[in-house]
Amino acid sequence: MAETTTPRPRILYPDSGPEPPFPLRMEGAVISGFGRGSKELGIPTANLPVDAAATPWIAEARSGVYFGWASLALPATHPDSSSSSIANNNNTTTTTTPFQIYPMVMSIGYNPFYKNSVRSAEVHVLHSFGADFYDAPMRLLILGFVRDEKDYSGLDALVEDIRIDCDVARQSLAREAWTPVEGVVGGGKGTFDGSWLVR
Repeated sequence: MAETTTPRPRILYPDSGPEPPFPLRMEGAVISGFGRGSKELGIPTANLPVDAAATPWIAEARSGVYFGWASLALPATHPDSSSSSIANNNNTTTTTTPFQIYPMVMSIGYNPFYKNSVRSAEVHVLHSFGADFYDAPMRLLILGFVRDEKDYSGLDALVEDIRIDCDVARQSLAREAWTPVEGVVGGGKGTFDGSWLVR
């Protein structure tokens, strides 16, 4: 069982921005997962299907924790949606649901603590949402690798490592060359090209 014993760095990679093979792209509709992110860990996750046909790089991806940006097209009825209504020439109204960009940390792998037999992609969006968003379209730009997946002797050690992962993601993404020029929810704009997230 691996436990965190030495302090982990909170900022990864150079200030100049992501380096190959990053960024990696992944997208899909949010699906239900194992149901333990919020309930057991207090860390809700949005799950995406692990599909090597749609995401060829994932078959060879190292199992572990990654960080980057997630964009969501939340339905107009969602409390966190920035949907807007536009009146058309024929007196009808069209609602547009733009993608909103958020920082994220994610796990790709088998989660040894839970002994999963199926590989999963579990995304923790670093934002407090007012409601779930199953079936919402989600896009990910994965910008870096944080650590290998581990097994733990107890739930507290797992949760502590996840909280550190979240801190690493926040601090690593807070730099100008790592922040999308398109802007992020609750944050500023940087120089990183995140146009794919909102196209």
